[in-house]
Amino acid sequence: MSTTTNSLSQPALFGGLVVGVLSALPIVAAGNLCCCLWVVSGGAVAAFVLQQRQPTPITHGDGALVGLLAGIVGAFVYLVVKIPIDLVAGPIEREMLRRVLEQANNMPPEIRQMMSSRAGLGVGMAIGFVFMLFVGAIFSTLGGLLGAVFFRKPVPPPAATDPAPPPA
Repeated sequence: MSTTTNSLSQPALFGGLVVGVLSALPIVAAGNLCCCLWVVSGGAVAAFVLQQRQPTPITHGDGALVGLLAGIVGAFVYLVVKIPIDLVAGPIEREMLRRVLEQANNMPPEIRQMMSSRAGLGVGMAIGFVFMLFVGAIFSTLGGLLGAVFFRKPVPPPAATDPAPPPA
């Protein structure tokens, strides 16, 4: 690989921010239902930033590696952003669920009980983090690979050598 670990940290952070923040926002996160849009985009952003920082074209392996790192960083960013969002939106969500359960007369009691006994915040966060870690690692690697293909700089032409001076 033509890059060092130090040169991958900033692109991975930018890509991870894209993955984590967009995946944690309540309505915007629905974009991940479309082929993990934000996760793949985060990997592509990481490859783009990596390419912009280098004068030579990045390899496919560089793009995949920085995409993988962006997915891992994105899982941690997701966790940090999602906790306060759930703390604020949690009571609103519980109230909406209570109203839905009041309106649903034909719902079987087992389903009603399952919906009313929501798992704790910690369990949901842990499951979401592990899910983002695995899905992020896979799909952001794919995004980094795609980014390396799409954003790759053209190979510079070989340096022209001066021909030998004509004999005098």
